[in-house]
Parts: sequence; C-alpha cells; structure tokens
Amino acid sequence: MFFKRLRMDIAAAKRNDPAARNKFEIWLTYSGVRALSRHRRAHFFYRIHFKLLARIISQRTKRITGIEIHPAAKIAPGVFIDHGQGVVIGETAEVGTGTVLYQGCTLGGTGKETGKRHPTVGENCVISAGAKILGNITVGDYAKVGAGAVVLRDVPPHATVVGVPARVVRIGGSKDGVDLIQEKDDPMLKELCALRERVFALEEKLGIGYEVPKDEDIQHSDEE
Repeated sequence: MFFKRLRMDIAAAKRNDPAARNKFEIWLTYSGVRALSRHRRAHFFYRIHFKLLARIISQRTKRITGIEIHPAAKIAPGVFIDHGQGVVIGETAEVGTGTVLYQGCTLGGTGKETGKRHPTVGENCVISAGAKILGNITVGDYAKVGAGAVVLRDVPPHATVVGVPARVVRIGGSKDGVDLIQEKDDPMLKELCALRERVFALEEKLGIGYEVPKDEDIQHSDEE
C-alpha cells in the first residue's frame, strides 16, 4: 500500500511538472514527494496512537523540506506539492487525489475552534502560490484558487477564485479531463476595463465626456 501511494505521488509529479525528467530523479530530489512519503509514515503512527513519534517525524520533515503537514491530515495518493517551501497543512485538513499545491499555500484554521476546523480540498484542484484557505470550508473538485487569494467560504466545483477575500470569477471546465493550466490574464484588470467602458458609454450618452487638454492650454496655464 505504501509503495502504491508513493508511485501515485511520483506519477503526479511527472504529469504536472514539465521540468521532471524521470521518476528516479523525482524520487531522489523532489521535496514534495519526500514530504508526502514521510507524512504517510507519520499518519500511520498517529492512527495507532503513537502521536509523539508522529509529531517528531512531522517536525523533522518540516526542517528537511520546508513543508509542514500535521500527522492527522488526510492526504490522498496522487497529490503533487510543487517546490513546497512554506506549505502548511493543518490537522483536520483533507486533500483529494490529483490536487496540485504550490509553494507558500496554507490549509489552515481561523482561530481556536475544536473539531473539523481546516479545509477539505476536492480532487484535481489547483491551489496556487501563497493562497490561504482558512476554516472548515470545502473547495470543490476541479476548482482553482489564484495566487495570494484568501479563501474564507466554500468554492463550487470547477470554479476559479481570486482576490482578498476570494471571489468566484469563473465557473466552467470539462469533467472529462483536468485543466491544470493557470489563467494568464488578470480578472481584476478585466473587470476594471469593463467598468471603464461602461462609464465612457454613459458619458457619451449624457454629453459630459472628459476632454483632454491641448498642449497650448497647458502652457498658457503654466505662464499664469
């Protein structure tokens, strides 16, 4: 079972990282694969109530890889942590198969709640660099969380969310395949451009459009 999950983790890295040359290199050098492998060992000891040993393994993994995963977190096989530095996954967090986590992302809590207090991330999601997903919320299957986003509410399946706090900017995608290519455009910029066009249209209707001053007017104003 351990080796089957390890093979799935390595395959996920090979599938999602164009820089990966072969599976042997991934096994030897990828910090995300090493962190997940050590986490599964820590999770095993945690489940059989050797919790101190589990935490020792977890903290040693943090020092070696820069990735902190609580031993109780439930991470399915086939997850890929890319680069991984600064990734934090809380105690009651759950991550589904095929999900990609980039550096600096956090699956954390919002305070001192007890019970389920960390996110549940579905299958084949993309959690971009620096994203913070906080609280007992659900990120649906095939969802994408933009870089630096702060997610405080549930994310629907196939949705793309960006911003602080995060909001849905697009819902769509094929259930037949997984699109892990992140958006190249800026949804905020697109929204501002759309608002600007509406303002121009309204000004044109009202006849109060802004007139750009001419060079001679500016020079005359300076002389005064």
